[in-house]
Parts: sequence; structure tokens; C-alpha cells
Amino acid sequence: MVAAYGLANLLQSIAATRTGLHHRVDLGLLARLTCQPVYLVGLGFQVLGFGFAFLARRDLPLFLVQSSVAAGLGVTAVLGVLVLRWRLPRAEVALLVLLFVGIAALVLSARPAPARPLGFGVVVGLAAALGVIALLGIFAVRLHGAPGSVALGSLAGLAFSAAAVVARPLASVDSWGACVRSPLFYLLIAHSVVGQLLLALAMQRGSTTAAVAAMDAAGALPAALLGLALLNDKIWPGREWLAGFGFLVTLISVIGLTRYAEPQHHHAVGGRPGHPAARQTAPAGRP
Repeated sequence: MVAAYGLANLLQSIAATRTGLHHRVDLGLLARLTCQPVYLVGLGFQVLGFGFAFLARRDLPLFLVQSSVAAGLGVTAVLGVLVLRWRLPRAEVALLVLLFVGIAALVLSARPAPARPLGFGVVVGLAAALGVIALLGIFAVRLHGAPGSVALGSLAGLAFSAAAVVARPLASVDSWGACVRSPLFYLLIAHSVVGQLLLALAMQRGSTTAAVAAMDAAGALPAALLGLALLNDKIWPGREWLAGFGFLVTLISVIGLTRYAEPQHHHAVGGRPGHPAARQTAPAGRP
């Protein structure tokens, strides 16, 4: 799961930076991205990672699953160094190591348990959250560079967090037919599509690491809290301190990674030579 999400982030980042910069929330961006084989491969890895995460959510608490998804950022960073020649400061490398320490603590503290069903009011709230996230995205898309990357990545994280909350009880449904008939299934799709679009917009504007880190940081806490409060997520008795330590370390690491938001890819603005954004640093293998 971790490796699949890491590969997906990297490949989708390459595709997003090869596509013309979008200044509005437009599903046409996803349509254009799907014309690129590298994006389709990345999307395939993301679907694979989602499948593993979906199965994991059947019994494992969201604070563990979502933090493990965040660990894909480490795979993305390592592959970026090896394949695209990204330059990671030593402090960022230390944060990545700290991220995996936090994940290890969460693995040791998480207690498997089936999810409780979501109440009608919670489902309505998650549907309303979809509209709020999309509305905020309309304003955030006007930002450029690191601020735009972090803002849009954060909104993508909230969308994916809501999708994770929906997926936890949905994963316990007995049959595929019952799954498709559930309103949670369509909420899952809607939040995932909005999150995917916002993430692509975030990757166009700056550092892939910053965009994904912002996404993971914004999405981890809401999913963890809702899982513990509503979905019967469990911690082994006596290991509450370890769960708190692991989650705090993971969250600090991911938030710390947003500091390193110097764009690894840049877009020309208005085609004006000499503009700061027009001085493009192409990754290896990019024309």
C-alpha cells in the first residue's frame, strides 16, 4: 500500500507538470491528464493502493491506515531523488525517518475491530463537507507557487479524509450489490474525484513533497478523530501513550515537510521570458 501510493504520487506529479497550468477547478484537467500514459500508470498504482487501504479499513483503525498512506510520501521523495534528481535537504531526510518511526508506533498500538455504521446525520454532514471543500477549492486555485500547492493539497486531504471515513463502514458490507446500493458508495466516489482534482492542481503549482505533505497533514487528524469517536476504532489497553506519540510524531513530520516547498517543477506564466516562473528546471527525462 505504502509503495503503491508513493509511486502514484510521483507519476501523477510528472503528468501534472506536463499539463498546462489550470486557474480554476475544472474536471477537464483530469480528462487531459488521462491522455498521458504516465498519469494512467500512476492512477493505476493509486487504485491499487486504495484497494489495499480499503481492505485494511475493514478491521484497522483509521489513525493507522491514514498514517500509513501518509508514509507513501517517503517513497515519493526517495524515488524523486533517484529518478528525477530532486534535492532533499538533510532536515527533510530526518523528517522522513521520523515519519516512519511514528508509523511503527501506530502499528504497535492499533487494535483491530469492525466498524460501526454511520448515522444519517453524519452521512448528511459528509455530503455537505463535499460542497464546502469544492467551494474553498474555487478560491484556493487562484493561489500560485508554494501557497497554492499547500492550500490545494490541504483541501485534497480533507476530501480524501472524508472518503476514508466513508470507506471504513463500507468495507464491512457483505456483498458488492449491497455496497453499490449504499449512499456511502457514491459519497466515496465523489470525495475521491474532488480530492484527485485538487491534488492535481496542487502538484501543478509547486513542490510535490509539499502538496502531498499538506494533503496528508490535513487529512490525518479529522479521519483519526472521527474514527475514534464514531467508527469503533480501538487502541490496545495500556498503549494509548504509544498511539498518541506515534500520531503526533507522524503529524509533525508531515507538517514539517510542507516547509520545504520550493517548486521542483515550474510553469511559465503568460509565456513571458525572464519571468521567475519561466526559468524552468526540468526533471531528468522530461523534454
